[in-house]
Amino acid sequence: MTLSNKTLVGVTAVLAVAAVAYWQTRPSEAEDEGAQAEPVENEEVVRSVQEQFATEVPQPVVGAEAVRGTFWVSFDARGVSEATRQSTLKARTAGVVTAVAVEENQRVGGGAALIQIDTTEYALEVLAKAATMRKAEVDFIARTLMDENLTEEARAERTRLARSVTGLAQAEAEYQRAVLNLERTTIRAPFAGRVADLKVVAGQWVDQGQDVLTVVGLDPIRVQFQVLGTQVPHLAEGRSVSMVFSALPDTTLTGTIATINPLIDSETGTGRVTVYLPNAAGRIKPGMYAQGTLQAQDYADRVFVPRQAVLEKRRRTMLFVFEDGRAKWRYVNIGLQNRDNYELVRDGPEDGWVEPGEVVLVDGHYYLPHDAAVRLVDDLAGAGGVPTR
Repeated sequence: MTLSNKTLVGVTAVLAVAAVAYWQTRPSEAEDEGAQAEPVENEEVVRSVQEQFATEVPQPVVGAEAVRGTFWVSFDARGVSEATRQSTLKARTAGVVTAVAVEENQRVGGGAALIQIDTTEYALEVLAKAATMRKAEVDFIARTLMDENLTEEARAERTRLARSVTGLAQAEAEYQRAVLNLERTTIRAPFAGRVADLKVVAGQWVDQGQDVLTVVGLDPIRVQFQVLGTQVPHLAEGRSVSMVFSALPDTTLTGTIATINPLIDSETGTGRVTVYLPNAAGRIKPGMYAQGTLQAQDYADRVFVPRQAVLEKRRRTMLFVFEDGRAKWRYVNIGLQNRDNYELVRDGPEDGWVEPGEVVLVDGHYYLPHDAAVRLVDDLAGAGGVPTR
């Protein structure tokens, strides 16, 4: 079967474009051996096709600088928040609630009056006990009028006996108890915090010992993480912890390791790490779950790049470096890693390398060929680019 000249030209063009795509996306043998240059073979074909077909249009990409600094190895763990302090308040006297001065989630200061129980009976009891005490004081004074003529030792003994005989000691104790019961009609916050589980309303009768409300301390809030026992020895108090709560998925918060429990749970193989997190606005509530990253070991003077920069080609790790408006790929060796970064290591002089300060591509670069024209942007989607993932 004979093909027309037009058909032959079309087939030739398609084959030429395919050849360009193949040689642009496939690392050469020299690159497999560590070299960074593109293969020289087929240069004339590539140049010819580029001249005949579409001109290069710079693709929008996002870049970030390679950094030299302290590299932190971190551990991921799941945690749950709980109040730093929590106290369930009970009625210490029985009576009718005359006032409830707070609502749930209201912030209160230490010592603030929260609930008032009717004081009538308790105030009357104070007056009665005060009268009994004054009568006993009169009897006591009458019995000790001439005591100034006694020696100091004799006077002290006579005073002790007179207080007992007149009932003054007992009257004073009963008066103080009555005053205390009157004071207990006001239920106060034991510390600064927020009101929770309010269980009474004005006009309600409460018995002594009945739960009325809870006060919780939420600033700072405590987050308990369960960490693998093998990871616990690498942690230290004072190190930073970043965390994202499931209830606030778009917010990353930072706290500090306060304590590390030295005991490892034999059943779960985990240890408890306590982190305190500032919570002035009270956004984090007790019982919320968080995914945390705990700083463990640090390694000084390391070169690292964002994890998004590193790709895999032909079972080797590589990345793109921005050079003069071009995306140049380099094979690199990966060392330490954490949630955000990869450390770059150089085993020999022929290994690929990225100098601190060089810009590596971190988004929009997944399908790029070597030496592709690119332009750096901050907003990839806004620039019409395609996110890498």
